[in-house]
This record gives sequence, structure tokens and C-alpha cells, in this order.
Amino acid sequence: MSGLSYETVASFSQQAGLIYFGLIFLAGVVYALWPSKKAEFQNAARMPLDDEELT
Repeated sequence: MSGLSYETVASFSQQAGLIYFGLIFLAGVVYALWPSKKAEFQNAARMPLDDEELT
């Protein structure tokens, strides 16, 4: 039998998935906290409070 048992493959995929999703999470945090995005997010936060009605 080859050296790739179910446990080996499962362990590798769990670790790779954790790293992948960790990197995706960090990319989202960096995007959200990037200084040039502050005005864009402030405008988006005020949209529900605007009196304009979209038709």
C-alpha cells in the first residue's frame, strides 16, 4: 500500500484548509481596515439613513 493513508490525506487537507481560510480572513480584514477605504465604508454606512428614495 502507498504511503498516503486516509489519515495522512485528511490531516494534510485540514491543515491546508485552515491556512487557506486564514489567509482569506486576513485578506478581508486588511481590505476592510485599509485607510483609503474609510470614506467608502462611511458612505455605505450612511446609505440607510439617507432620505432619498430609490425608484
